[in-house]
Order: sequence, then structure tokens, then C-alpha cells
Amino acid sequence: MILRRLAQNTGWLMLDRILRLLAGLLVSFWLARYLGPSAFGSYNYALALSMFVGSIATLGLDTIVVRELVRDPPAAPMILASAAFLRFVAGLVAVGLATLAAVLLRPADTTILLLTLLFSLAAPLQAFSTLDLWFQAQVDARPIVTARAIAFMLATLLKVGLLLLHAPLLAFAGIFACEALLGAIAALAAYQRSTGMLRLWRCTIAQARTLLAASWPLIFSGLLVTLYLRIDQIMLGQMVGDAEVGLYAAAVRIAEAFPLLPIAIVTSAYPSLVATRQSDPQRFAEHIRRLYALVAALGYAAALVVSVAAPWLIHLLAGPSYAAAAPMLVLLTWASLFSGLGVARSAHMNAENLTHLHPITVLIGAVANVGLNWLLIPHWGGLGAALASLFTYWLAAHGTCYLLPQLRPTGRMMTRALLWPKFW
Repeated sequence: MILRRLAQNTGWLMLDRILRLLAGLLVSFWLARYLGPSAFGSYNYALALSMFVGSIATLGLDTIVVRELVRDPPAAPMILASAAFLRFVAGLVAVGLATLAAVLLRPADTTILLLTLLFSLAAPLQAFSTLDLWFQAQVDARPIVTARAIAFMLATLLKVGLLLLHAPLLAFAGIFACEALLGAIAALAAYQRSTGMLRLWRCTIAQARTLLAASWPLIFSGLLVTLYLRIDQIMLGQMVGDAEVGLYAAAVRIAEAFPLLPIAIVTSAYPSLVATRQSDPQRFAEHIRRLYALVAALGYAAALVVSVAAPWLIHLLAGPSYAAAAPMLVLLTWASLFSGLGVARSAHMNAENLTHLHPITVLIGAVANVGLNWLLIPHWGGLGAALASLFTYWLAAHGTCYLLPQLRPTGRMMTRALLWPKFW
């Protein structure tokens, strides 16, 4: 019964991700062709800047909230209300910080300032993504996936309309915030329809403090994760130029698609992992072993395919003006193997209450990424940034396990998965 629910939930999560992947790639690369590498680079530079600063708005609460919902179902309205309130306030702070960062980094570039401001407006609206966590805890993604799919398709149609009307660059940044608003409305509607408990929501100081006390290591690590996910595009824009950011962003768009299946599997499996950890530690260890092996197998499959097909994929999706992005795509897809393993390890650590180790592992990866980008970007541009990502994704997800005694058993488990990804 549990396996059936897990499979069904993973199926709904994958349906959501496939829809977003196909529609998102279509519109993203239509936009890339429409704007050209330079303007597309400006768009992605501002997006990276807003998402880096905006990452504080999540407050690292995702897995903490799911864990608390699984442990204490009657307290769900209070847990969700407190988490959403914390995220909304943090999102407002993020808007101000992102705007300030744009002014400091590009003081004479009004376009970057306006793009960053528009993108960052989505941060406070992301507070309502907290409702997704309730459906994760119930291992029932269907209602929220259906609601968010409708909102996503509406936003996608708006983007298509702007492309057909040859709208200016700023209009597409405005749609980003509009999509967040539609997603918030969809999440509220799905939650209320499924539970009818929205009227029971009560935000309490005690609950908010409890959530923050459990999540503070993840706040810092979440910021650092976004740092080494987005700093490459920011550094490329500062050190080389927006055109190089455009080439690199085209490769990133494709590479980001491949970890979606592993992420969906880990997300769907997490509530049952928490429950199994409490009831049957031996069975929990076996489930974790298989999870690492499955994620590694999927990562290898994607990396091998892209290593052969990268030039064709870039030409098909982005066009000949982005041909230089093909080797970047190959390196970034191999890096996604380790990012997928990192997601699985995060679920493992959270289930084991090892969240205090997150900041250490991510800090090591972030520092290495900034240093390598600083060294490699001036010589190799986007290719250097991709090399830096490949090394630091491995370091943060796997290499750091051998630096911390508590994570060495996890490191050995991940090594076995990489050497022989037998998940059956």
C-alpha cells in the first residue's frame, strides 16, 4: 500500500515537472532566440541576483515543516500558518536586499535594476508554497499539482502572448512575479478544497520560534546552496559580460531538466523515510542505500546521453547563435549527477536530524565555487564556470562526507552507489 502511494505520488510530481520542463523549455528558448545572447544574459543575470538574495525567503523550512506535519498532524494549521508568515516577512526583506544588490553591482544599469526588482517581487508570494508541504506530508501531490499546473499554464500563455506581441524585456520579468501570484492563488484553492481548514490557521510566536530554531542551519545552507548555484552567472556578468551569461544560461536551462526525476523521487520518498527511521532503522538504511543508487543511475544515464547529443540539443533548442554553449552543457549535466545525490543526502541528513551539518558542507562547496570561478572565468568564460560547478557539486555532495566523521558512513554509501548503482 505504501509503495503504491509512493509510486502514485512520484507520478504526479513527475507529471508536474514534465509539464513545467516541456512548456518552460519551449518558452525559455523561444525567449532566448527572441532576445539574443546579450539581452538573454541580462535577463538571467538579474534573475540569478534576485534568486540568490531571495533564497533567504524560504528560511530553510521545507523539510522541517514536512517533518513536523508528519509527527504532529493535528497541529498542521498552526505549523503552516506560522511558516507562511515567516516566509512572507522574509520575502519582503529579500525584495529590498535584491534591489540594493543591483544598485551596488550595476550602479549605472537601470535595466538590471528594474529587472531585479520585478523578479524579486515573487519572493514574498512564495510564502504560499508552504501549502505544497502539507500535500508532501500526506504523500498526495495530485490536488496541488493540478492547481499549480493550471496557474503555470496561464502564466505560460501570457509569456507566449508577450513573445507574439514583441514585448520589451521588462515585460517578461513582470510575468515572473505574475506567475508567483497565480501559483499562490492556486495553492490556497487546492488546500482549502482538500481540507477546508484555512479558517483554522493561527500563527503563533511559539510555533514560529520552534520552526526557526530547527531550521536556522538550513537558512544559512540554503543561502549558500543558492550562492554556488547562481554565483557563476553573477560573476560571469561582472567579469566577462552579459552575452557570455546568455550562452551559459542556455546550457543551464537544459542541464537543470535532468535532475527533475531524482528530485521528484526524493521529495515523494521523504515522508516515508521519516516514518521508517522512527519505526525500523535497519529498513531505513536499506531504503537510503537504494535511493542513492537509483539517483546515481539516473544521473549517469542523463550525462552519457547529453555527452553525445549536446551540440544537437543546443542547436535545436537555442539556435546556432548559442553553439558555444554545447561543451558547457556537457559539464553541467555531469555536475547534475552530484546535485541529485546532494538532494538525496539532504533528505537522509534531515531524517537523521543532522541538519547542523548542512551549513558546513555547503560552505565548503560555496567557497570552493567562488574561488574556482574567480580563477577560471577570466580565462575560459562560461566553460570555466561549468568546470567550477562540476568540481564543487561533487565536493559539496560527496567529497565533504569524508571530511566530517558523522557523514563518513554516508560517504561510503554514496561511493558504492557511484561505483555500482544497483537499486533493485
